[in-house]
Amino acid sequence: MDVVKTAQRVCEVFEFFQERQQPQRLRDFVDELGYPTSSAAALLKSLVQLGYLDYDLVTRTYLPTLRMPAMVGWIERVRFGNGSVLAAMQQLHAVTQERVSLSVQSDLQVQYLYQFSGEPGRRAAPQKKGLRPLARSGLGWLLLSAMGDEAVRHLVRRINSSQRTGDERVNVEVVLDQVSEIRRKGFVFAKHGRMHGAGIIGMLVPRAPHERQLALGVHGPVSRLEEKQTLILQGLRAASTAVGPLGPGNDEVVRPRR
Repeated sequence: MDVVKTAQRVCEVFEFFQERQQPQRLRDFVDELGYPTSSAAALLKSLVQLGYLDYDLVTRTYLPTLRMPAMVGWIERVRFGNGSVLAAMQQLHAVTQERVSLSVQSDLQVQYLYQFSGEPGRRAAPQKKGLRPLARSGLGWLLLSAMGDEAVRHLVRRINSSQRTGDERVNVEVVLDQVSEIRRKGFVFAKHGRMHGAGIIGMLVPRAPHERQLALGVHGPVSRLEEKQTLILQGLRAASTAVGPLGPGNDEVVRPRR
């Protein structure tokens, strides 16, 4: 197994645990992820030996140890030093009663990182493959609005060069018009995009210069979003303020001693 495939499968194993949130058998990984039995067994055995998984001999199940959360638990505190993004999303979902998402640019696409889509109070669910086109979606235009015009032009050229047919290409001037309007308003309200009748109202999350740009979005039927627009914008502003960038007055990052 090559290095890239191994790394991909390690990530898929932990994403699978995140989805199931309970002990899993070898057969679960073989059936659900399509791994050959021998490859899955070798991978899981290696993760046990490295201390990332526990193996129960009685139930023959695997479960992540606390080593993984201990390694990555600091990320949210560093990225959101003056507030919790997931708590802010939960509050926004409770206020708007609509689906709430957190997204980021991933090369030429928008990647959904988390979403609240169930009843208020439910935990945010990580999104494995939630991708939208960067230059042809409301959240994409929103993320592009944080860039300069030349950077937008460069990305659109890359997007168009990657398309197989002319019909899939986008007009850079149309994108710049959308981006300009978002900068002026401070938010995006995209209607009838991927699905007729569906819309999104989104706003950028404040960031420090070295941080990746994130965007919060509230999704729902256009008619409901129009009725709730004032409430949603108030909620987005409150959430964006709560998860603003790490800066003066926030907890310092604890760095290892050398």
